[in-house]
Amino acid sequence: MTTRILPAVGDADAARSVTTLLSQLPDAEPAAPVGDSTQLVDTLARLAGESVDELPEVVLVHERIGPVPALELVREVSLRFPAVGVVLITTDASPGLFAASMDAGARGLVTLPLSYEELANRVQAAAQWSTGVRRHLGSRGDVFAGPGGTVVTVTGAKGGVGATLTAVQLALAAQASGYTAALVDLDLQAGDVAAYLDVQFRRSVVDLAAIADISPRVLSDAVFSHETGLALLLAPGEGERGEEVSDRAARQIVSALRSRYEVVVVDCGSQMSGANAAAIEMADTAVLVTTPDVIAVRGAKRIVRMWDRLQIRKAEETVTLVNRLNRNTEIQPALVQRITGTRMAGTAVPANFKELQGAVDSGRMHELDPRSTVKQALWALAGELGLVKPPPGTPATPGTHQRGKALRGDRGSIAGRRRKGGTTSGGGRP
Repeated sequence: MTTRILPAVGDADAARSVTTLLSQLPDAEPAAPVGDSTQLVDTLARLAGESVDELPEVVLVHERIGPVPALELVREVSLRFPAVGVVLITTDASPGLFAASMDAGARGLVTLPLSYEELANRVQAAAQWSTGVRRHLGSRGDVFAGPGGTVVTVTGAKGGVGATLTAVQLALAAQASGYTAALVDLDLQAGDVAAYLDVQFRRSVVDLAAIADISPRVLSDAVFSHETGLALLLAPGEGERGEEVSDRAARQIVSALRSRYEVVVVDCGSQMSGANAAAIEMADTAVLVTTPDVIAVRGAKRIVRMWDRLQIRKAEETVTLVNRLNRNTEIQPALVQRITGTRMAGTAVPANFKELQGAVDSGRMHELDPRSTVKQALWALAGELGLVKPPPGTPATPGTHQRGKALRGDRGSIAGRRRKGGTTSGGGRP
């Protein structure tokens, strides 16, 4: 049996060494090494989208891979692609690292400098394990074997541009179309998702922050089941506790949600932290909400540049939604696109706060009138992003739009609300 192997090695010298040894293994079919964590996950997701049989049996993760730390990458690959055997390559052969790598989901550990015999043994063991899992998956259609649910993050160029309203309506649209959907509030200090959906809650995302292995039961205990069917994971009521959610915790939480729900929408607010930066990096689609004014567009440009410097996300992989657009607005989407270098959503949402006033004041955004032009535009955006099931007879896969494809849709713009004391929330009033 041929064993397909995908190495993930960031260092050029190490990549050559690994490739040379892999080419000597019997019945091995090594692929060209991928240079970073993002490329690895994207490659596996593309292959899994075709068929689980297209996935390599073994993935080798080098300890110096980046930007995601090696153990976190092992955990993410193991959760999202359970039919793949992951082997960690490291200089540290201590019992502590061995235990940590096994807890993360690795099927073996190979020490540097590489030896042919050790590498062959670990690859063979991981391949045998992978083959057994695939045989099991093939006999049970109810066992998850795909790349996981679609994750969409929504970030505001600044406070008050409508990020929270956008996130809420995208999640509601996905749920109403028949997908299982979760809405996560990672605006950790000033999250307003609970206020928008009239929710009184005890558990929050903080309750999952210190848990090393988030099981389905632990996750369900932390998630609030909304009357619409949405699963809500909310920001803490005490904003200072948001610091307890690290980037590592955020990765685990998003991965756990992705493995359980078909669509996961994450409200990241307008302030960057390690937690929401990790979510944006993991997302299939990152939506950046701005209004057509100089301050907001400058904020959007600043955020895009920061994401690029931190290797979180490239500008061309970001979808910008222009909010509060009308014919008399001097700044139009084409100008925003040139300034930010991002892709523009085909949808814009009309600045019609009167339509939102009652739903915002009552905190029942899920009861917004279906005739509302704001709601119609945001649900059209959900369709653009692949979050709404197509009509019967059409293949229904959330997030089928792939990064880099042109988006289609109607025009429009968005509105939100202003918090007491003059500070703005994720969904700002026009």
